[in-house]
Amino acid sequence: MTGSRWVWALACGMAAAPALAQKSAADGIAEYRALLADGNPAELFEAKGEGLWKQKRGPKNQSLERCDLGKGPGVVKGAFVELPRWFADTGRVQDLESRLLSCMSTLQGLDTDAIAKTAFGKGEQANMEALAAYISAESKGLRMNLPQGHLEERRMFELGKRAFFFRGGPMDFSCASCHSEEGKRIRLQDLPNLTKNPGDGIGFAAWPAYRVSSGELWSMQRRLNDCYRQQRFPFPGYASDVTVALGVYMGVNAKGAESVAPAIKR
Repeated sequence: MTGSRWVWALACGMAAAPALAQKSAADGIAEYRALLADGNPAELFEAKGEGLWKQKRGPKNQSLERCDLGKGPGVVKGAFVELPRWFADTGRVQDLESRLLSCMSTLQGLDTDAIAKTAFGKGEQANMEALAAYISAESKGLRMNLPQGHLEERRMFELGKRAFFFRGGPMDFSCASCHSEEGKRIRLQDLPNLTKNPGDGIGFAAWPAYRVSSGELWSMQRRLNDCYRQQRFPFPGYASDVTVALGVYMGVNAKGAESVAPAIKR
């Protein structure tokens, strides 16, 4: 091989090396997740959540079995893949967590303002995450199908879209900074494009999820809080309109994707 051809071959090989390395890293992470998913600890949270759903608690000594998650009182299966949605009794579009708060207040008489102010993973917040694990698991394998028939559902979609693309904070970040293009990565992990349907079991269709790195079950509310932390934004209020709106935007974009929640994450 002549000197010029050898240099050309070496240059081509060096150019291809990063792409091969990226593919190898992505494949390795996928294999790692597949191995972990074989015994997802989220199942323990699901069992706890089912117990809490049926347990009589609070000043009214009632269970949540008459809670209407959008499919009728007490119906859990299929509810998760249609949330957030409009609820006539509260006059609001609600996601899973905010709807649970409403039911815990009306049915059980619990102080939901205090629950909303409790740190994630503590006290009733730990119970909220267990309930989210149970309810989402009951829709595993079903397709995301958020309704958009009500005016407020469509308004919340537009609000969520604006929040998703809103840039600010000391780093001038938005949700879209990480999740609006193909091929982006962070810490060797692919970042899904959430401005369109990212596919089965990705993005909105994967949360809540068990976080191996923290040994905890994270709800979508907690996931969004961590995104705001990474953007160096102030934390949003728990079950606030902006978090619900972001859920509507991502959930509508995920229409038709298979839910695998509660999934397992690094």
